[in-house]
Amino acid sequence: MKKAFKVLRILVIVIIVGIAGLLGYVKFFLPNIGAASVLKTEANPEIVKRGAYLANHVCVCVDCHSERDWTKFAGPIVPGTTGQGGELFDQKMNFPGSFYAKNITPDHLADWTDGELYRTITTGVNKDGKALFPVMPYALYGQLDPNDIKAIIAYIRTLQPIKKECIESKPDFPMNFIINTIPQKADPHTIPSKTDQVAYGKYMATASACQECHTKQVKGQVVGELFAGGFEFHMADGTTIRSANITPDKETGIGAWTRDMFIKKFKMFADSNYHAATVQPGQVNTIMPWNMYCGMDTTDLGAIFSYLQTVKPINNTVVHFSPAQTQASR
Repeated sequence: MKKAFKVLRILVIVIIVGIAGLLGYVKFFLPNIGAASVLKTEANPEIVKRGAYLANHVCVCVDCHSERDWTKFAGPIVPGTTGQGGELFDQKMNFPGSFYAKNITPDHLADWTDGELYRTITTGVNKDGKALFPVMPYALYGQLDPNDIKAIIAYIRTLQPIKKECIESKPDFPMNFIINTIPQKADPHTIPSKTDQVAYGKYMATASACQECHTKQVKGQVVGELFAGGFEFHMADGTTIRSANITPDKETGIGAWTRDMFIKKFKMFADSNYHAATVQPGQVNTIMPWNMYCGMDTTDLGAIFSYLQTVKPINNTVVHFSPAQTQASR
């Protein structure tokens, strides 16, 4: 009997040491995706223009990395805050921790090399080798054409410098360990020809990260079908907003939409007569940055629609908005 207990004790010790060793490896030796490349982006007007288009209307980098006015519909960017960072994504929004968007103006990035920026955007490993939680969908950005990433870098180098220190992100346990296993090496692809609307649309949908918000996730884990909607965003006023089903299901998605309907849905926010309405606490709002995506080229929007019509149709009814619960109903 004593011998059995001794063997069991040794086994427990070995397991504990093994787990401690694994956690130590994950914590101190990952991520391991290699050093930042030696890279110098060109900054001619054409490249900067492409970067501005991507950062403002496709990848919408400045959406998360600026302050948004949530008293207005779709939370337009507060003038003078472009790129300053500070946007919070936390447990209230179903994230496993508190994650803050960083300042991406030249004031903060002055000592970053272009290679370090490229590695951060495409792999999720920052200047100091630290893993980032994929609020920024770097796994998708890592699939884009390197020239597009370089164009974005060239553009953000031109932003008005803003001196703003952002709070450090803090993942919850066990995400503080898991986060180091998430970054992967980039898998870049060349931009497909626009004549192949489905392939080109898939590229643009990847750049726009449509699946990120339009796929249900809980604490960073995908729990729903791609593009079927249902991702919950809990707003500061207690209301809950859920992303739409954008699969080609005819009953609950966009299967009954036409290409023109899809494009017009975006372009209505680009109309010179449109002004973001004031939203009172408790009223319907959306996190969808319509005022940014509306600047996307109609060819690009049409291509995204063509691609979305080829994804698996999912019958999933989404209740877009839920009012705040009263104290009595909690």
